[in-house]
Amino acid sequence: MKKTIDSKTLTLSGMFLALALVMPFLTGQIPQIGSMLCPMHIPVLLCGFFCGGGMGFLVGLIAPVLRSFLFGMPPMFPVAICMAFELAAYGLISGVLYRMLPGKKGSVYAALLAAMVLGRIVWGFAMMACVSSTGGQFGMEAFLAGAVTTALPGIILQLVLIPVIVIAMEKHLKK
Repeated sequence: MKKTIDSKTLTLSGMFLALALVMPFLTGQIPQIGSMLCPMHIPVLLCGFFCGGGMGFLVGLIAPVLRSFLFGMPPMFPVAICMAFELAAYGLISGVLYRMLPGKKGSVYAALLAAMVLGRIVWGFAMMACVSSTGGQFGMEAFLAGAVTTALPGIILQLVLIPVIVIAMEKHLKK
């Protein structure tokens, strides 16, 4: 059976992709702040929640590579490539789990937490593969620094902001 994408989902996905490309400009030209706040993650996670896992996957996969190609940031290898795997996992997992779980406030948090944890694990494996392909090493210390320590402000921001947006939008859409 062929599944078609409705115009609302396609439009929202395009908007989330555009936000993923533009939001890093809000952190200015200070890469450390961008690494801490993870501005591309928010639109991709929201895309998963609102457009489903398939479109969340595609937006997550495309956004870092397209942004690297258009603006030179993040650097294509290994950062944008590894982010593409991470964000694709975020979009896919948040969308799939949110639709599978019962429609309660807790399901937003459960889907978000699962997507964030599994996406960071995917990022770790991608970084390990990329770094080892150049003869380098990517150990547990580097993983924890990149996935947790550096990104802690962004993790907190996502845990606060995304559920508020999803719950508010769902209340608005039910009216």
